[in-house]
Amino acid sequence: MQSDPELQRLRGSIDNLDTAVICLLAERFKITQQVGLLKKQHGLPAADPEREVQQIARLRELAIQSNLDPDFAEKLLGFIVTEVVRHHEAIAQDE
Repeated sequence: MQSDPELQRLRGSIDNLDTAVICLLAERFKITQQVGLLKKQHGLPAADPEREVQQIARLRELAIQSNLDPDFAEKLLGFIVTEVVRHHEAIAQDE
């Protein structure tokens, strides 16, 4: 089964998608670093619970439309947001 051409093709597609996901996450974190710097300049808190609620609702709906488990999408976003807030807190404390 390992040498099945269809299996190899599908795995290649998965590898390409994984690469795209990592590149997109890297780009997202570059932008959120800029947001963290702006928050620091304007004395805003690292976390924005209202925005997080809006994003969760938006991504849950997008997941449903995309036939992806919305609970999974929410967990993924939660993981990402936790990391972003951690970065923003570090930026706020960096003199």
